[in-house]
Amino acid sequence: MQLAVQSRSTLYAEPWEAGAGPGDLVAVARAADAAGFDYVACCDHVAIPRRLAPAMGTVWYDPVATLAHLAAVTERVRLLSHVAIVGLRHPLVTAKQYATLDHLSGGRLVLGVGAGHVREEFEALGVDFGRRGPLLDETIDALRAALGPDEFPVHHGKAYDFEGLGQRPRPAQPRVPLWVGGSSPAAVRRAALRADGWLPQGDPRERLPAQIARIGELRERAGLDGPFTVGAITEPLYIGHPLWDVGSRTIGGAPEAIAESLRAYRAMGVDQIQVRFRSRSRAELIDQTAAFGAEVAPRLD
Repeated sequence: MQLAVQSRSTLYAEPWEAGAGPGDLVAVARAADAAGFDYVACCDHVAIPRRLAPAMGTVWYDPVATLAHLAAVTERVRLLSHVAIVGLRHPLVTAKQYATLDHLSGGRLVLGVGAGHVREEFEALGVDFGRRGPLLDETIDALRAALGPDEFPVHHGKAYDFEGLGQRPRPAQPRVPLWVGGSSPAAVRRAALRADGWLPQGDPRERLPAQIARIGELRERAGLDGPFTVGAITEPLYIGHPLWDVGSRTIGGAPEAIAESLRAYRAMGVDQIQVRFRSRSRAELIDQTAAFGAEVAPRLD
């Protein structure tokens, strides 16, 4: 699940989150950990321009600091950046941060990356917004080297060039999973050819089969047959029968009915689903999280 509190876009934030803080964030992450969730996720934006602030808000916790904090207060749940705009930073800086996070958490990092969409962020940091796609491609290659097993990674590219520079601690995992987020043709191709997994952004159910088929075709043509994780973001959920308006797109009702709906994702070829629960308070969100773990998740198998 993408965590509440750490980002406040009007597209998904609940009203109660406006007054929430670090304690609420920790409580929700612990609830997800206890409920058996695979990962908790945190977004990434450096700064939001005034023109986008009414829709996006300006509350965007830093993913490295946030996930490191949550690593210390959880036990087993994995820690996903969904997604880190890695083109905004030198890959050696990104590698230092996330390798340390993986080391400190005992190997729980999943590095989700994306191209970004806010032009002003790139301009303020001196990065060419128009070339963010090719830059991301090279950054992924550089991160593969910098997060690998070698203390002195090597990368020679157009934008970045490094060799003979050591970084420790190394990640705890032999290979940090790297997932690409986005649903544009470029993002799908990037995920298929450069990543270990794909995180769609806004694809409705009916669009997923074609996207998944495209990934399979691209990987087959390239001769790639290693493990690959296909994700999906589900519709909003509410376990039980709400006595308030949870919105027309929300899937609610008895656990078996919700599980039946979600099992359709597996039939499409989806390996992991990211869920979001409608809620009016931290307590209700924690209750929904626990109910999903106890009553819905076991029915997904």
